[in-house]
Amino acid sequence: MSVEPEAPLEAAAAPIEVRDLVSRYGDHVIHEGLNLTIPRGQVVGVVGGSGAGKSVLLNTIIGLREPQGGSVKVFGQDIRYAKRRQWTAIERRWGVLFQQGALWSNLTVKENVAAPMLEHTKIGKREIGELADLKIALAGLPADTGALKPSELSGGMIKRASLARALALDPELLFLDEPTSGLDPISAAAFDTLIDELSDGLKLTVFMITHDLDSLYRITDQVAVIADKKVVAMAPVRELETFDHPWIQSYFHGVRGRAAAGTREAEIAGKAA
Repeated sequence: MSVEPEAPLEAAAAPIEVRDLVSRYGDHVIHEGLNLTIPRGQVVGVVGGSGAGKSVLLNTIIGLREPQGGSVKVFGQDIRYAKRRQWTAIERRWGVLFQQGALWSNLTVKENVAAPMLEHTKIGKREIGELADLKIALAGLPADTGALKPSELSGGMIKRASLARALALDPELLFLDEPTSGLDPISAAAFDTLIDELSDGLKLTVFMITHDLDSLYRITDQVAVIADKKVVAMAPVRELETFDHPWIQSYFHGVRGRAAAGTREAEIAGKAA
């Protein structure tokens, strides 16, 4: 088996570069020749029908699942050849918000947020506590939330607490898996605004799996569409509306798609007034 020589992470490399990815469960092919590059500093939405492999793609990129073919590079490092210390360096540069939050139920919110800093840094416990409080505030939560257990939080608060933990190590790359699922429209809009402000203020690259058309119209720079076992299009959402792929047409020109587009137009007109 050939071994690629160890190399430092490339500062100028695209945060994510997937080439000719093949993913299978037994004989069932999920991805076949999937290609995707996430540009630095952009918010990229990832959409596709049920079973298209959005979460499989995310899990492959973050190393929770091995691909059956192709390559995945993160910050220029092919993850197939990453040594332990390289994985540690990569993990310090990203944060992940999982769909259900994935908070440790036996820890308080503050302890959940502090956990990555305890694992990956040599900062003192007092400073970590102060930084955890800062991340909790950055995620838009009241200060006293830090003392609560996940079971005491609402759905929206769980999302924000999970975001605070994802931001614990000041990542450059943020993964969001269905960040507004289960939220009421007002909470979802507020969360979109938070992500938009954080991505601009912290210069984040965001990989966001979502079904939320409002989010796609409101905060993404580009949207990647997974269909037919690969990425069939990647463009700003308004450009995607003109693509003639049948899934894209049904998704963006259905009732919900038209409503989301109209809402965004009204928001833009209101700001300009």
